[in-house]
Amino acid sequence: MAIYIPEDKLAEIRNTANITDIISERVVLKKAGKDHVGLCPFHSEKTPSFTVSAVKQIYHCFGCGAGGDVFSFLMKYDGIGFSEAVQSLARRYGIDLPERNMSASQRKVASQRQQLFDLNKQVMSYFISQLSGRSSGQKVRAYLEKRGFHQEIITQFGVGFAPDGWDNLVRFFRKLNVSQALAEKTGLVVPRKNTGLYDRFRNRVMFPIFDVSNQIIGFGGRVLDDSKPKYLNSPETPIYNKSRSLYGAHAAKNKSRETGSVYIVEGYFDLLALHQHGITNTVATLGTSLTAEHISALRRGFAQKAFLVFDSDEAGLKAARRSISLFMNAAMDAAVIVLPKGYDPDSFIFEFGREAFEKASETAIGMVEFLIESSIQSNGLSMEGKVRVISDLQQPLLEIKDSVARSIYIKYLAERLSVNETAIIEKIKSGEKRFKQAQPNNWLKHNDDKQSLSENDLLIESEMIRVEKQIVSMMLKSPEILPEIKKRRVLDYFSDKRLIEIAKIVLKHPIYGDEDLPGLMNHIESTDHKNMIASLVIDDECRDLNNCEQLLSQFINGIERRQSSLLSQIKSAQESNNDELLFELLRKKQEQLINR
Repeated sequence: MAIYIPEDKLAEIRNTANITDIISERVVLKKAGKDHVGLCPFHSEKTPSFTVSAVKQIYHCFGCGAGGDVFSFLMKYDGIGFSEAVQSLARRYGIDLPERNMSASQRKVASQRQQLFDLNKQVMSYFISQLSGRSSGQKVRAYLEKRGFHQEIITQFGVGFAPDGWDNLVRFFRKLNVSQALAEKTGLVVPRKNTGLYDRFRNRVMFPIFDVSNQIIGFGGRVLDDSKPKYLNSPETPIYNKSRSLYGAHAAKNKSRETGSVYIVEGYFDLLALHQHGITNTVATLGTSLTAEHISALRRGFAQKAFLVFDSDEAGLKAARRSISLFMNAAMDAAVIVLPKGYDPDSFIFEFGREAFEKASETAIGMVEFLIESSIQSNGLSMEGKVRVISDLQQPLLEIKDSVARSIYIKYLAERLSVNETAIIEKIKSGEKRFKQAQPNNWLKHNDDKQSLSENDLLIESEMIRVEKQIVSMMLKSPEILPEIKKRRVLDYFSDKRLIEIAKIVLKHPIYGDEDLPGLMNHIESTDHKNMIASLVIDDECRDLNNCEQLLSQFINGIERRQSSLLSQIKSAQESNNDELLFELLRKKQEQLINR
């Protein structure tokens, strides 16, 4: 059996779901009049251009053009299909979807992602049962208690235990009648060389990894002794990507938004320790360095400032250094909390408490200052040491794209080292050629075999499309104009094919109220068309609804005048035997006929 989604259920879900609530779980939104705005999750920006309309139940980004309804947002943001987006919202709002028998081929393409989510949830329950029920879990419970973790925090994060042995989870999957192919997709079991499977995680404390929607996307495991590797994480799967995922994001989101800041640690126990002590705006990396995607997700959906709380050993310092340019180029404020040598966040907060940790936060230093000071500490301030410090800073400073920020940091470095600022600038420039890779010329080049429009033609075409957009906007907002559109065959004069297609759909499915807009979206498959509709509906610049018939008359008269002018030019070119000009004018005439 599989989910079938009839039209009436889609309408029920649309009418029940609130797009602002759904998007605000993933993007920090602020009220702006009747709408909400935020940083677009689909492209990098510093000034919010992403708008969500609660009244119309759509979103649109004026920067990259992305737009649509709640279904299309989830599809684009979560990387899922339409049916998965519908099912996700149906579950959230308690709406039952009917089932129907499906063919073998239809079952095959049924949501694999949802199967993996459901299976991971069962696996988490299995690991929890191993921790709480079996005698083998007793030593793990004692281990966690010895480390100071309360049962409440263990329960909150679903901590469990993978018992020793090669096929415990394999046998659990067999009991559930899970196919070998699906079991492998979870990443929790590994194919043997010859045949069969074996457990990836054995004799480890297990940490389920949740996404911001509280779906379990993977697992991490830690050994109970000094075995290697100390930490082991799920491999990449259809639902788990280390470059985009952060441990504890689901639990840190609300507090991060409230405080405007987020702490970033490296380990599972570091995170649990901080959360247990009330520092709940904390996330952890998952066995990988921070990526631009991590930082982008934090800035758009969590907070404007990050505190890096890495271990005070050399590995922790290197991790902090690697992150500097990423934060700078994402325009996210970041500072480094330097803990006493020999301490990690886990051991520090258990020994000294929350108050001491918050005091350490107050003395956190900016990332470039941290890099400079740690390099000075390592190399000293002798002549040779200063040279090495400048060499250490050369690459990080080159990676900062903001020239003003780079200039400020170079000035600070020069003052700190008592070195001429110009000398440091020259040193930075000397590495620029090696750092920059040859970039292809991105300017558009017109090939000789492609006819390009004159500047005047481009201006006319731009104005035509602007007016065409305005007309389609009127069609969306004022359905009373539709009979006149049909009567005067306005679409015959359109030049933009996208707008023609959208206008035809609007004629078939008029919008008589904001509640009809999501229904219209359902009749459109093209993402590009959905983006365009969202832009036309949400953009107040397209709201010139007075004198509709006058606008239509001006549009049609303008087209007819241009056509008449073109015919006159063709006749003149024929009389003067200007074959080159005649060919170009006939080509334009043919394009007009094709577009019509």
